[in-house]
Amino acid sequence: MITGIIAQKVQVEVEVEAYPTESVTLRCQFINGGSTKLTQVSWIWEPVDGQRDNIAVYHPVYGQSFPNPLFKDRVAFLFNNLENPTIRISKLRMSDAGRYTCEYATYPTGNEQGTTNLVMLAKPKNSADVVTVQAGTKSVVVAQCVAADSKPAATINWISSVRGNYSTSTTSGPDGTVTVRSEYRLVPTAEDNNKEVTCMVDQRTQERQWTKSLRLSVEFPPSVSIAGYDQNWYVGRSNAELVCVFNANPPPTAITWKSASGPLPDSVVVENDRLSIRKVDDAVNTTFICEVKNKHGANSHHINVFVNEQQKTEHPKPPSTGAIIGGILGTLAVIGLIVGAILYVCCRQDDGEGPPKHKPPPPVKGSSSTEMLTKPSEPTTASKRALLSKGEVYYETSGREPVANLDDGSSGALNGGAPPGLDSSVKEFKESADSHHSNEFESSNHGAPAASISRGDSFVSPAMYV
Repeated sequence: MITGIIAQKVQVEVEVEAYPTESVTLRCQFINGGSTKLTQVSWIWEPVDGQRDNIAVYHPVYGQSFPNPLFKDRVAFLFNNLENPTIRISKLRMSDAGRYTCEYATYPTGNEQGTTNLVMLAKPKNSADVVTVQAGTKSVVVAQCVAADSKPAATINWISSVRGNYSTSTTSGPDGTVTVRSEYRLVPTAEDNNKEVTCMVDQRTQERQWTKSLRLSVEFPPSVSIAGYDQNWYVGRSNAELVCVFNANPPPTAITWKSASGPLPDSVVVENDRLSIRKVDDAVNTTFICEVKNKHGANSHHINVFVNEQQKTEHPKPPSTGAIIGGILGTLAVIGLIVGAILYVCCRQDDGEGPPKHKPPPPVKGSSSTEMLTKPSEPTTASKRALLSKGEVYYETSGREPVANLDDGSSGALNGGAPPGLDSSVKEFKESADSHHSNEFESSNHGAPAASISRGDSFVSPAMYV
């Protein structure tokens, strides 16, 4: 209960953060004093690793006092009264961190106080640099990153496009700051030159992550090759050229063209890394050498030039495997489309959608249209057949036999019959045949009744002997 009452009477901030060279305000106020008499107020500083010491005192009669020389001219009361003895400390130092207690001398309760913890923060001083190295077989430092004089300590990480590793070390300063140093290591090769690594620093006081990208610097002796020879140098050719292609770090200090057979031919012109031939002749039929030097050494490359009597004829290149396969696939696709179209047409004809596959028979006329309409329908009865004697002809009416309408001479040809002229000749022949057969029937049957046959029902011609 006593602690609670004291805490309520002396009101302070629990923690305050500040930066070196800046100012900080430490607030203190005595509240709910009631009948309590305030005699004096003091600010007591307790460093992180030291003893308590008064830095500011206020007495309503004797005034202000600043007994600690470390805070002389750097601390002051903002209000000249006991109820609000707030102070301001300027030109802060990292060593100013610690506990600051606002303590009242009162009557009759005695001393009452509240404590504020001053946290000194320091923004890191970040830097990152590459370390120029020479290609070799041992792991060496190729880049380093530093976050100096920060509080709290910073954290350093790396992003790299090469395979390497890094190590980190910390160093504490006398004022409580920390310096973090990180080194990136790898076994350097010529291929690692100009590759990118990035240093990343995280720390509490930074608004965002600090990053810096670096390009590695790996030095190595030159590597050399020669380009430009197409194996078609012939006598009389002009503007032939060779190019010395090299890779070196640092850049070469000298590029030299030589001939294995002695001095360079008169037709040769050298300009830095290029060797030009104004006009090819037999003297160019030699071995050319390009030598490149830098501070780490020298390297060379040679090429044998053969001069032909005349220009080579270029033959067309055979089609590539991909083109052949593409052509085969395209041909198969076309054949598949054609076969599919044929099958489709055949299926449609089978479904009856195409033209008829056979010619239908001509219509058969049984009797004249007038007789078919006017003839009453008769019930179907069993045919009665009389026993016929030898030589007698039997005629039977049948709806299944084809019937020719001889009464209508104009429609015979239309219904598949004979034309009118031929029909009249047939009629005359029929009448003669009927008369002949009638006489035979009468003489052979001796009075037997002749079959009654209607011409409109059916007609069957007798056998003809020729």
